[in-house]
Parts: sequence; structure tokens; C-alpha cells
Amino acid sequence: MSKRALVTGITGQDGSYLTELLLEKGYEVHGIVRRVSTTNTQRLDGIYRDSHDPTARLFFHHGDMTDGTGLRRILDEVQPDEIYNLAAQSHVRISYDQPEYTGNVTALGVLRLLEATRDHQRSNGGREIRIYQAGSSEMFGSSPPPQNEYTAFRPRSPYAVSKVAAHFYAVNYREAYGMFISNGILFNHEGPRRGENFVTKKITRALTRIKLGLQERLYLGNLDARRDWGFAGDYVRAMWLMLQQPTPDDYVVATGVTHSVKEFLFAAAKHLDLDWEQHVEIDSQFFRPAEVDDLSGDATKAREVLGWKPEVSFDELVKEMVEYDLEQTRRDKPLVVAGYDISSSERKPLE
Repeated sequence: MSKRALVTGITGQDGSYLTELLLEKGYEVHGIVRRVSTTNTQRLDGIYRDSHDPTARLFFHHGDMTDGTGLRRILDEVQPDEIYNLAAQSHVRISYDQPEYTGNVTALGVLRLLEATRDHQRSNGGREIRIYQAGSSEMFGSSPPPQNEYTAFRPRSPYAVSKVAAHFYAVNYREAYGMFISNGILFNHEGPRRGENFVTKKITRALTRIKLGLQERLYLGNLDARRDWGFAGDYVRAMWLMLQQPTPDDYVVATGVTHSVKEFLFAAAKHLDLDWEQHVEIDSQFFRPAEVDDLSGDATKAREVLGWKPEVSFDELVKEMVEYDLEQTRRDKPLVVAGYDISSSERKPLE
């Protein structure tokens, strides 16, 4: 029988890439989705099959990281071999506006999931479930680069603090109860499916709209912040590899190469033959109360133990994002010109 994976946060960027990977490897994939009044599974439209289709191997379950009882019920229904916890309130700047909600989902949500899994395993004869917990380079905060598995966590936002708590909940359950839990400390990873309120997608989407005459200005915050950017499709391979190891552990996943927001902006504008300085303005509302200046990952352990390395370069990543958004904007333009409000929730992904 094929393995069963349960993926929280399946509707996000990473969830969609991971689901594709798991299906390619023959898994049956179950995803937890929050109940919302608008469709939020667009990233999975290309691979979803109706549950009545005998070939279907992707299934959705309504649930929420704030509902421990619901998580326990889903575990009993799915009986997963592996759990990939990608769910979080994952926007750093927004975490300052919603710190309590961020902590409830991103930190306590992990505790609920771990406790539900521990109880499920105990009720099912100790059957092992392997768990991947998604960490973040933001946990390192003000620690000087390069950062690896031994670098001290110095979080600088409610989101980062919540991720640190989630990380240590995972370590504690691994050590206290012998559970197979691996933490992936992932540095920034992007792609065409990135959410539009993240700076990389904000840049590529805005510049393509400016190129086609649908927008005039792009407002940004700190252009000097440096990040280690990779491709999300590469990073989900590392998640899977962590759960195929004989023992659980913690791994930094990164390219080891950093670029500033300004450099990302320049690279994207170059692909569009635009002078970005003619269109970009700095807006103080997009600065964080506590900035993180430089995140650069040392993924030596992931390379040596997992055999993982990134395949998509920075320039290839930027080009792919720009080309995707340019084509999407071309599709949107006739509707925008006609007066329709084309929001991200209404647009379908490209084939």
C-alpha cells in the first residue's frame, strides 16, 4: 500500500509543491483546509480530482490549528504515516498587527498537533507517525550570519518568537516521548505561487503591471535587508528527505547566497527592461518595528546527511517569477481595462 501523508497548510505555496512531490512518489495525500467563504485551493486545481474519481489520491479535510479536537479527529480518519506541518500565520509584518493570533496558530497550533499525534499513536498501539515541523530563518533574527543548526535563536518579531516556540515544542516531544519529529529551518524560498503580500511576489507582480500600463507606483519598505532566497520547489524535497532518514533531526535548508531586496528589485526590473527607480517609492508603513538585517544559511548538514542541494539559481528564480506574472497580467489586462476588479482570489493559476 502507498504511504499516506497529512499536510497542514496544503493550500499555500509550499503545500502545493509538496503535494505534487508526494503524489509523484506514489503517496495518498490528505490536506487540512480552513473553512472560508471563498475558494482557497487554487494552487491545487491542476492536480485535484473529485473524491468520487477512482484515481483520486488527494483529499481535503476541514480543520484548523486552533482546534485540537478537530486535529485529533482528522488523524483518526486519515491514519497518516507522515505529517508535514506547514500551517502558520506566516507573514512577519502582519504578525506585529496580530501577535496573539500568530502565537495561537503558529506556536500553540503546533503543540495541539503534537499532542493530538501523541494521543493518536498511543491509542493505536504505538504506530509511528513521522512529523516534519516547518521552521524559519526568521528565528535567527539578529544573530550574525551565516546561520546554521548551532546558531542561537534571537527572534525579532511575534512570528519568529512563535516559530522558536514551535521548534522547541517539537524538540521536547521528540526527546520526552521518543516521537519522530524533524525540524526544517528553511530560509526564504519563493516561486510563482508565492502569496502576493510577500515582498518578492509584490515586486514581480507590480513590475509586470507597470510594464503593461496597469499600475504606476510600487511602494516598498527596507530595500537594504538581505535574504538567502531559494526556490520553494527545491525546498520541499528537503522536507521529504528529512522524514526518510533513520532518525529525526534538525536541518537548515538554504542556498548560502544572499541578495538585498534592492538586488531582487533590480533583477526583476532588468527582465522587464524597466528602470525601477522611476516607479518605486519607500513607505514607512512597510518597515518592521524591529528589522532583521541579514539572513544567510549554512546548509552543510543538509548536503552531507540528506544529499540535498538547491537546483534553481537566484537569477532563474527571479526570471521564472517575472515570466509567470507577466503572462498572468497579460491575461488580466483586458478585464482590468473593461473595469473589472481582478483580485488574486478570482484568478486561476496558469496551466
